[in-house]
Amino acid sequence: MRLAWIACLLTLTVAAGCARAEPPRPLLWKVSDADNTVYLLGSFHLLRPGDYPLAASTDLAFEDAESVVFELSPAEMNDPALGQLMGAAARREDGKRLQDTVSADTWTRLEAWSARRGVPLDNLQGLDAWFVGLTISLMEMQTLGLDPKLGLDRHFAQRATEAGKETEGLETGAQQIALFDGMDADLQQQSLEDVLLDAEKMEENINRLHDMWRRGDVEGMEAETNQRMRDEYPELYARINRDRNLAWLPVLKQRLDRGGKDEDVLVVVGALHLLGDDGLVHLMREAGYTVERL
Repeated sequence: MRLAWIACLLTLTVAAGCARAEPPRPLLWKVSDADNTVYLLGSFHLLRPGDYPLAASTDLAFEDAESVVFELSPAEMNDPALGQLMGAAARREDGKRLQDTVSADTWTRLEAWSARRGVPLDNLQGLDAWFVGLTISLMEMQTLGLDPKLGLDRHFAQRATEAGKETEGLETGAQQIALFDGMDADLQQQSLEDVLLDAEKMEENINRLHDMWRRGDVEGMEAETNQRMRDEYPELYARINRDRNLAWLPVLKQRLDRGGKDEDVLVVVGALHLLGDDGLVHLMREAGYTVERL
């Protein structure tokens, strides 16, 4: 599942049409102490119109929460300037071409993708590999008719705004850009190669992961995504998943440790951040809180 890490990292959300089915079984956990509750909701950032309405437990968690926390605040999530800043950060300033910084095999795959999608390679030569990988991912999603307006993060960001609920982000747009832009040459090469290898089977892969998400298949998603990435790209996995989870953990604990203050919060993050031994569900349980899946 090579594009999964990008799909679950980006706060840009996408969706494709399908017939309405039963509501998905949510990846939703209730974490509590004596006073407060943190609901952890695993977002699949690529949703279809048929994924709505959501399960009743998901809506109840939203209604119970006084505030909603996302990877990025809704203000930044919806700010066009964020994309402009990311594009500016991706422009090469070392005098090299993209071709000079990736392996011959990766360049050959990029040439094949470029020919298939009609994208001139000259348009990519002045960009960092990480940004080219993101661009390819989003273009591939668009070829599947995916819509950036229907993702779970944006769904709850809009609802929170309409309901007047307090919102915040676990990290800033600048931090997300630095997450990519700070990759060394080897990690950038890996990330681009990862995307190119997956692009040819993207529809199959995304549909399979989406089906697991709908079924609430924790073990399947962990094996297809986190475990595979840990095995194949351990440094990249640590950077985009484990390290961020550890950075978010104190923030979530602080929300629970407000003694005597009843203020529940819904936390909506990419589903992969909740799974496995490095996931927030396990980390919160290890910290001594009561954790139950809803």
